[in-house]
Amino acid sequence: MRPTETLVEEHRIILVVLEAAEREATRIEATAKVDNPRLEQLSDFFRNFADACHHRKEEEHLFKLLKKKPPLRGPVAVMLQEHEMGRGFLRSVKEGLAAWAQGNPAGAMQVVEGLRSYAELLRAHIDKENQVLFPMADRVLTPAEQEQLTVTFERVEKEEVGEGVHEQYHRMALQLAEGKP
Repeated sequence: MRPTETLVEEHRIILVVLEAAEREATRIEATAKVDNPRLEQLSDFFRNFADACHHRKEEEHLFKLLKKKPPLRGPVAVMLQEHEMGRGFLRSVKEGLAAWAQGNPAGAMQVVEGLRSYAELLRAHIDKENQVLFPMADRVLTPAEQEQLTVTFERVEKEEVGEGVHEQYHRMALQLAEGKP
C-alpha cells in the first residue's frame, strides 16, 4: 500500500468521526446541554488520532519530503496552515467546554461553533489532499521515497503513537458513528 493510500484510509475514519461531531453539535444546539463524556471522546479522537498520529505523518514526513519538490511547496504550505486552523477550532471547543463546566451557558454555543468550523474545514481539507495533493505526490515521489515513507509511517505507528493505539481509535470511531459512548 502506498503511503498516500494509508493517509486516505485514515481520512475515511476521520470523516466518520466528523459526522458524529456534527450530530453532537446539532444535539447541543437543540438541547442547550453539553454531553461532556461524548465531547471528551470526540476531542480525544481529534487530538490524538487526527492530529498526533495522522497529521504527524503528514507534517513531519510526507510534507517535509514534498517541500523538496518545487511544484508542491505551495499546496503543502496551504495544508500546514489548515492544520493550524483546525487546532485553533479544537482549542475553541476545549475552551467552550471549560466555560460550560464553570456554569457559563455561552460555552455550549462555543462548542457548537468550534465543532462545526472544524468539521467544515477538515472536510474541505481532506478533499484537497485526497483529490489533488496525494495524486500529485504519487506522481513526483520515487519508488524509493514511497517505500521509505511506508516504513516511516509504520515506525510512527509502533514507536511514537504506540502499538495497538491506531486500532483503538478505529474502534472509538465506530462507536462514535453508532452514537455509543
